[in-house]
Amino acid sequence: MDISLVINFAYVVSAGLFIFGLKMLGSPATARRGNMISAAAMLVAVVFALLDQQIINFQWIIIGIAIGSLIGVVIARTVEMTSMPEMVALFNGFGGMASLLVGWSAIDPAAAGFTLTTIFLSILIGGLTFTGSLIAYAKLSEKMPGKPLVFKGQAIFNTLLILGIIASGVMFVQDPTNTTYLYTAIGLALLFGVMAVIPIGGADMPVVISLLNSYSGLAACAAGFAVGNNILIVAGSLVGASGIILTQIMCKAMNRSLINVLTSGFSAVKSSTMVIEGEVKPMSASDAYYVLEAASSVLIVPGYGMAVAQAQHVVKELQELMEENDTEVNYGIHPVAGRMPGHMNVLLAEADVSYDLLLEMDQVNQRMETYDVAIVIGANDVVNPAAREMEGSPIYGMPVINVDLAKTVFVMKRSMASGFAGIDNPLFFKENTRMIFGDAKESLGHMIREFGN
Repeated sequence: MDISLVINFAYVVSAGLFIFGLKMLGSPATARRGNMISAAAMLVAVVFALLDQQIINFQWIIIGIAIGSLIGVVIARTVEMTSMPEMVALFNGFGGMASLLVGWSAIDPAAAGFTLTTIFLSILIGGLTFTGSLIAYAKLSEKMPGKPLVFKGQAIFNTLLILGIIASGVMFVQDPTNTTYLYTAIGLALLFGVMAVIPIGGADMPVVISLLNSYSGLAACAAGFAVGNNILIVAGSLVGASGIILTQIMCKAMNRSLINVLTSGFSAVKSSTMVIEGEVKPMSASDAYYVLEAASSVLIVPGYGMAVAQAQHVVKELQELMEENDTEVNYGIHPVAGRMPGHMNVLLAEADVSYDLLLEMDQVNQRMETYDVAIVIGANDVVNPAAREMEGSPIYGMPVINVDLAKTVFVMKRSMASGFAGIDNPLFFKENTRMIFGDAKESLGHMIREFGN
């Protein structure tokens, strides 16, 4: 049998596994298996790509796999769940850099113009994905300010930067032997990644991570054209398409356009002069227990504060105690809760919370008035009723979880500080809202002890 037929058949199998695995990632119940299937597809693709290129000396490849696997295992075992968004940002960046290096290595002065164009696109998209992801990582990890970084003449500078990238690309395609054009293109691509992300506020980082993930897929697709590898083209296209679809879903969840996210930054509207007045009504965890004991239905809305407090396991424990008390418990998950897509799903899955209890925003909003208690744990912007009630609010029109319509609302926060978007929340002053101040894990633990007495 012709070895090329075997290789192409393996590529088809690998592509099918990628698609099937991606489909399974759409549900929390099957996401883990989908991830394993996709990993198996990548292994098949890598092995047969090596055979396709007649690379039979695997010494350095095996060493690279061993080192990479060791690093991956250590990171996966040691990274905190609160640091997961930063890790995802770095993964996107490394994917972009890999595509840049593949495109760079594929340069052939004798190649056709189309191939040289795809090489340039691989370098461009890979470079901007790498540095853009590093900036996203720095903002998420608070190693640099999360607010938009802008300066006078920034739009003009970015326009000139884009024109420079186009010019260097044209020159490179016309004369790939001149390394000046290549190095200029690489430098401008890296700079463009920085300039594209620094004006975006920290509250928009979930959207940025998703978009950068799409960029990494497009870079891989371009690299596939550059080296003539069909499975790399397919895999890159899948990642690019799924990333941009997720980006659009998240923008819709914020009632924002992608252009608005990229050009203005969420924090650019923080200067609202609106003043929210009212009286905060604090409640102790002991008193909150008595309300929960009498409740027949409870909705838990998690946010990034739950991740910071590492409270997902005590949340699960409290859920089980309430269920033993014949209380119906659900979780309301907002699409942009946390600092990356699916952040809350990952946290709750770590605590073995049943996937059936995780309800999307539209599902819980339809029956919000039937919940006796809504517990907001570290969430702020995604439950802010100003999105419905205050036309002058920067988030007016953004779909939120309407916890204020529940009979009683418990908001667990360390202080009255505003959320990641820096916007005041009138929920805190509602008549049916009670503030439970302090560390969420400790407060929940106190309620658990009360149930045990």
